Amino acid sequence: MATKQLLDGLPEDADLRRADSLAREIFSDVANKWALLIIEALGERTLRFSELRNEVEGVSHKMLTQNLRMLERNGLVDRKVYPTVPPRVEYTLTEPGRALRETVDGLCGWTQKFLGHIEDARRHFGT
Repeated sequence: MATKQLLDGLPEDADLRRADSLAREIFSDVANKWALLIIEALGERTLRFSELRNEVEGVSHKMLTQNLRMLERNGLVDRKVYPTVPPRVEYTLTEPGRALRETVDGLCGWTQKFLGHIEDARRHFGT
């Protein structure tokens, strides 16, 4: 988390500590498991809805739809509709989405690196 000193001079809507900040709203949107997994699944590829659903195991149709809409609204995913019957819809990460993916990749790498440690801690804690 950024310190107060680093945030001086930034607009109030960039301060994650403020309850009414746009930054906090964006953080809340993208920091959920489905959004992170969708971003990771898209990577450098373009996928159709059904392909994404197959890639993100366990996601319901409703949750995938909601998260794709949220990612599109935040400018992280581009949705392209082709005028066919039935309509063909493809999803691709935008430039900001690809930049966020670098952070998601780091989080995924951290999870893999420390998974054993976390499992041990959970066993010790009794969960």
